[in-house]
Amino acid sequence: MQNPRLASRYAKSLIDLAQEQQSLEETLQDVQIIDATIRASREFGIMLRSPIIKADKKQAIFDAVLGGKIGTLTRAFVKLLTEKGREANLGEITTAFIGQYREMNNISMVKLITAVPVSEQVKENIRQKVAAAMPGKKVEMSTEVKAELIGGFVLEMGDKLVDASIRRDLADIRKQFLQNLYIQNIR
Repeated sequence: MQNPRLASRYAKSLIDLAQEQQSLEETLQDVQIIDATIRASREFGIMLRSPIIKADKKQAIFDAVLGGKIGTLTRAFVKLLTEKGREANLGEITTAFIGQYREMNNISMVKLITAVPVSEQVKENIRQKVAAAMPGKKVEMSTEVKAELIGGFVLEMGDKLVDASIRRDLADIRKQFLQNLYIQNIR
């Protein structure tokens, strides 16, 4: 069950608490570990959302899986969520936390999708060009490979999309041929 307002409030509380204890960066790393674990393990996410598994058993499983990898503040926060019956929202809370952290530190996420893997130098060049177009923002880039693009790239920057792929070019050409714009001009 998605509850963005709840996730946002819990994430804000954790950010405030981490800032108060001067451990925001460590807490961010912990939250990223939890987020990656939830995304990587379908079973872990199902366990967190399961109403059948008791809270103490969920806490024991969580500690067994991530206990040594996260700090005491984050562990206490997850324990609080489990006690309050909000552990099912942990994935949403981690996503909200990371989003609020990025907003707070003026970090913009950019996603580069290419047909084939690109070198680190190409990634860095693209990241620098995007950063130059967004003055005052730090730019973090993630990459994805989708062979169906055929060639070129797609760049996602928040609500903006730059599609310079061969697939899009071919679709545009197909659309032009289907509309028969040139036959109308001959008559």
